[in-house]
Amino acid sequence: MTPINLLYAHSGGVTAVINATAAAVIEAARAQPGRIGKVFAARRGILGVLAEDLIDTGALDAGALARLARTPGGAFGSCRFDLPADEGEAVTDRLFEVFAAHRIGALLYNGGNGSMDAVARLSAAAQARGYPLVCVGVPKTVDNDIVGTDCCPGFGSAAKYLATSMREAGLDIASMAGRKGSVFVMEVMGRNTGWLAAATALAAGGEADAPPHIVLVPEVVFDEDAFLARVREVTERLGYCAVTVAEGIRKADGSLIMAKSRDERGYVQLGGAGSAVARLIHERFGYKHHWAIPDYLQRAAGHWLSATDRAQAMAVGRAAVEYALAGQDGMMPAIRRLATTPYQWDVVPVASGGIANLERALPADFVAVDGLHVTAAACDYIRPLIEGEVVQPTVGGLPDYRPFALPGVPRQLRPWQG
Repeated sequence: MTPINLLYAHSGGVTAVINATAAAVIEAARAQPGRIGKVFAARRGILGVLAEDLIDTGALDAGALARLARTPGGAFGSCRFDLPADEGEAVTDRLFEVFAAHRIGALLYNGGNGSMDAVARLSAAAQARGYPLVCVGVPKTVDNDIVGTDCCPGFGSAAKYLATSMREAGLDIASMAGRKGSVFVMEVMGRNTGWLAAATALAAGGEADAPPHIVLVPEVVFDEDAFLARVREVTERLGYCAVTVAEGIRKADGSLIMAKSRDERGYVQLGGAGSAVARLIHERFGYKHHWAIPDYLQRAAGHWLSATDRAQAMAVGRAAVEYALAGQDGMMPAIRRLATTPYQWDVVPVASGGIANLERALPADFVAVDGLHVTAAACDYIRPLIEGEVVQPTVGGLPDYRPFALPGVPRQLRPWQG
């Protein structure tokens, strides 16, 4: 049997462990020399496929792969590109031209719920065209909102960073609390779901009155009066109040508390909800106030990886290669929780078409009855996902994040004009 070539691509926002998945894919593919020939990566995701801008991962030796597995960001680049809703024949034709030109027999697409839609659609397109391609979705997202998997690679490390940040900021503000009262607001990612906001509750360590005192999630309508009453009660009692705000919280009419901008496609860039909430508190009570947006920091903190998260990121990468070789077309390796205490998990296949474009929200029992915090059940779920640390080698006192040599593959087709 002639070995197939494998193509791997990032999609959407990157994470602190997406490169660990990439390293695991490359290592697992290399372990099958009689079945897999070349392992390519697309530069900037699906846009790189369209541009026939492919990388020969054979240039990465064992040392480089080990370094890749602990480096944050997306070494091969990523993009936000959705396959056209009308099936986009020109786009699909071009993709299959590139697949054919480079004898691609397996596509591993590493992304979120929208990427699973692309996997399902490309799988169907390959079958309709009679092209021998196995498409496998590989999960990742700090938002932890992919349906069909217990958790998403990338979430555990972001959760660890945010919980740590809240704990450390809480110690700072408690030290400086004065008679006027002080409030700290931290805005975290979370357009429609509050998983990352919920993770900051781990900072309290189960101690009463420890930060965060309030956690606002998109699953609950923002009740301004109830919120302000809680802020006042906590601040008058402790001298300070720490608040976590998910960027996507909304008012009763469905409008966002704050949004940065809207692009030509109608995509709304979020940001500023934390600032709006902090100003609201100051205007009402006159408290000293600070607010922070970790933004990219929460998904790029390679210096503080969750060992569990990285292990799961590598496990789904290895499983994706196994699925490709087994002809499990249109599938995604999902993480299944077997036990919480002690934490046990494995990886099982789920059909990408059944989970595409769906979002998994916080369960109702993870949100406090008053909507101003999360429950112990939420903390019990998240806690195992942040366990363990990854020691980062340093150069000059900083993590060793040197760039990688990523030679391109000679183009064989006409330039893409899309």
